[in-house]
Amino acid sequence: MQKSFFRETAGVVMRAFIVLVTIVISIVSITTLYEVESKVSDGSCNIAVLPIEGVILPFHGLIDYEMITTPEAVETFMTAVEEDENIRGVLVEINSPGGTPVASARIAERFRDTSLPVVGLIGDLAASGGYMVAAASDYLIASPMSDVGSIGVNMSYVEESKKNEDEGLTYVQLTSGKFKDIGNPNRPITEEERALLEADLQLVHDEFVNLVINYRDMDRTVVEGLADGSSMPGIRALEVGLVDGLGGRAQARDAFATILETDAVAIQFCEYHRGFLSL
Repeated sequence: MQKSFFRETAGVVMRAFIVLVTIVISIVSITTLYEVESKVSDGSCNIAVLPIEGVILPFHGLIDYEMITTPEAVETFMTAVEEDENIRGVLVEINSPGGTPVASARIAERFRDTSLPVVGLIGDLAASGGYMVAAASDYLIASPMSDVGSIGVNMSYVEESKKNEDEGLTYVQLTSGKFKDIGNPNRPITEEERALLEADLQLVHDEFVNLVINYRDMDRTVVEGLADGSSMPGIRALEVGLVDGLGGRAQARDAFATILETDAVAIQFCEYHRGFLSL
């Protein structure tokens, strides 16, 4: 029995050792793989390209959109480019209708915090939170035909109480506070609730305006006049100061050459690969 016990103990220890070795090998392999995959430049390019596409949300799964950008994905990318000695700047290509205020502000702040120069290039659309992100770049370019701006906040929704009434449905209100189900589409909003929500919207709106003033170094009166929720073509956005130039990749290359005090031919873009991050 004693020999059997020793054999069983030895067997358990050996199995545990094999499992431990396997785990260590796996960790080393994963770490090595991550280091390879997280390298942005292959040595031949020096400007990382990051797309900000679709709706900007705090995390995936919040709303079912096909294209989503999250602060965490941007943070991962920016950390990688900052650790890559070959990268000298970041080109942010924006095509976004906006998203949640905090997620948009977090991404904008991340671009402001980096030591690398950030050039923004607006494609078809940089509206609302998408423009907040774009405004945080050191130099912002748009196409003359880009849709730019929409500085404002929206909390509109469809109120369905009449539809429910027609269908014989009754909304039963059970809450522990009179504002707990504020904005519920199954009942009409009260005047007190409307006043509360509009006051909150104004606070967020004012913060949005402050960010644009700070990022773009614009006069408050000018930005407040533009912050009516409307957007405009890139050519008018340049006239009013919401962007710094018009064009595309060529103009972005020239901007980096000026910022980095080098020749434009030395600027080489590291194209973004969809598998690098889950954007």
